[in-house]
Amino acid sequence: MLSVVNDDGTTANGSALIDEIVREGARRMLAAALEAEVNTYIAELADWRDEQGRRLVVRNGYHQPRKVTTAAGAVEVKAPRVNDKRVDETTGERKRFSSAILPPWCRKSPKVSEVLPLLYLHGLSSGDFVPALAQFLGSAAGLSPATVTRLTQQWQADHTAFMDRDLADVDYVYVWADGIHLNVRLEEAKACVLVLVGVRADGSKELVALKDGYRESAESWADLMRDCARRGMRAPVLAVGDGALGFWKALTEVFPETREQRCWVHKTANVLDSLPKSAQPGAKKAIQDIYNAEDRDHAEAAVKTFAQLYGAKFPKAVKKITDDQEQLLAFFDFPAEHWIHLRTTNPIESTFSTVRLRTKVTRGAGSRTAALAMVFKLIESAQQRWRAVNAPHLVALVRAGARFERGQLVERPKATAA
Repeated sequence: MLSVVNDDGTTANGSALIDEIVREGARRMLAAALEAEVNTYIAELADWRDEQGRRLVVRNGYHQPRKVTTAAGAVEVKAPRVNDKRVDETTGERKRFSSAILPPWCRKSPKVSEVLPLLYLHGLSSGDFVPALAQFLGSAAGLSPATVTRLTQQWQADHTAFMDRDLADVDYVYVWADGIHLNVRLEEAKACVLVLVGVRADGSKELVALKDGYRESAESWADLMRDCARRGMRAPVLAVGDGALGFWKALTEVFPETREQRCWVHKTANVLDSLPKSAQPGAKKAIQDIYNAEDRDHAEAAVKTFAQLYGAKFPKAVKKITDDQEQLLAFFDFPAEHWIHLRTTNPIESTFSTVRLRTKVTRGAGSRTAALAMVFKLIESAQQRWRAVNAPHLVALVRAGARFERGQLVERPKATAA
């Protein structure tokens, strides 16, 4: 029931009326959903009866009330109970009804659990979670330091299982690689998070691997790549990354047949840093003309134009592009619909940009495994919102070795003269 409103717009317990209305609405909707779930379960099993003709699955009152912390606040739940007398023929044990909406162990919604790694990454200790969230959510149920500690341990176990999973049945046609420096509770000051994100044959994006490394070194990347290969990962058709030599050296060692694509965002920043500020706007436009060209021929012509414009005064800046020209223009040999995805490491950068906004340098206690687990849970949550690449049906053709010219599929390649 809703409480009487005081003159200042609050209820007797000090909370705002709007919060009370939201929680009451959430409580009623949850109660109705649980009732409907139980009624459906019982109706589907109505024909199960014993020798005397009595039904084996019936209602049996309610469980004890419990509070569940949701995004709408703390909601008191009184879940209906089911008496299921059926026996599993294999195990000989009684069958039990388990709610898909509200499992017996549930004390908080997944959305509330999702915010905990964000708070941890922001530097909030587990002991501060209760006062920080209890006032906002209206209850401290399920938010004790011990609960948070158990969650972090579970996240670490989830990350370990993720990094041990079999990759033999997964095919990553494209991969993006980047080393992210977050400075979040990592033991080494120069440590970073090595991230691999891949595109499956159906066009969907997926986190491939997440591991800590040292300065994006070749050995750190090689350890990660060798581990992926050991677990059955096939060589990607194309790998996209920045100019860090460590990754490319490791890729050549582990997957030598994979083609290389340099990230244009990183390359542009690198080139502009070697130019005076007065020349940067024009140079940036000239660089954009290269990677936004309509095909490889026009891109190569734009590279020559850039060299003519800036080669005399700024040869080092021009050399940064001409030395990596083949790796910078590799994406033109793939479907035109995929170019926007393949010319940068944006799938990784955009995901971690939100993490960076929530983080700051933290020198407090915290293990390396705990820090990686927090980052893993953040990406796992963000992954649910990733969209597939454009024209996902073309990804499988790329894996099959189909040829593309000017971004278009060549259905009948001309036979090579003998």
